[in-house]
Amino acid sequence: MQQQTNFDVVIVGGSYAGLAAGMALGRSIRRVLIIDGGKPCNAQTPHSHNFLTQDGNTPAGIATLGREQVLAYPTVQIIQDEAIDVSGENLDFRIETAAGTRIIAKKVLFATGIKDQLPAIDGFAACWGISVIHCPYCHGYEYRNEPTGLLANGEMAFEKSRLIANWTKQLTVFTNGEPTISDDHAKQLAAMDIAIVTAPLQQVVHTAGHLNHIVLADGNKFALTALYAAVPFVQHCPLLEQLGCELLESGHVKVDGFQKTTVPGIYAAGDNVTKMRSVASAVAGGTTAGAFINHELISEGY
Repeated sequence: MQQQTNFDVVIVGGSYAGLAAGMALGRSIRRVLIIDGGKPCNAQTPHSHNFLTQDGNTPAGIATLGREQVLAYPTVQIIQDEAIDVSGENLDFRIETAAGTRIIAKKVLFATGIKDQLPAIDGFAACWGISVIHCPYCHGYEYRNEPTGLLANGEMAFEKSRLIANWTKQLTVFTNGEPTISDDHAKQLAAMDIAIVTAPLQQVVHTAGHLNHIVLADGNKFALTALYAAVPFVQHCPLLEQLGCELLESGHVKVDGFQKTTVPGIYAAGDNVTKMRSVASAVAGGTTAGAFINHELISEGY
């Protein structure tokens, strides 16, 4: 495929939000091209939860089934490639890929997710998404009543502790250095039997990503089954910013209730726009984007 013209929509990103949008648009009889780089952020997560009918399935299993169902609609195509440039304006966008393909589309949806910036702590990356986790709604049930750590500081440590304590009372906060938790919050955590440990984290000891214990810089070890951590992130795809799409203070792409960005004709859905980081939320956002892209095309006479 050297050049494909007259696509109604190009979707950049072929995971859950992108596939859901592709299905909504395929069912709207729109010509759609999904460009998938094949690098989902949950690649090493063993199971996906809190998604009705798919609870406990693997992320890859859900995506595989999704691709099969989306490709049942004859106006939808998926290619394994990477979008490296998007230019133009509403109803006349031009997309270039790493493989040299040039594509023209009326609308572009970015379902490109985010890229976690993991700390340089031995063993942390190998456990990320398995036993070093970000969300109790996604993982908390599997680690209920288990010895658990929270790597956080300040007000976030307090708020997340109160949340995670719903799943386990065996909870310890690790501030990874000088604590910034207020005295009042520290007293409230103490009343909940949640200890605060301030020594920096040096190593996460694990077996195939499953946590055994952590080692602190002072030599102390803590046996843990799970460690919650909120890590910083960047947008996985730089093209949104290059196009002038506004970002929120949180780093997410600013969209309205229809998944429109601040640039006409450009939409975004999935982890790149929301703190609700789950397969179910991504599918919901993608479905919304697909429906309203179709609605906008109709209103524009297409």
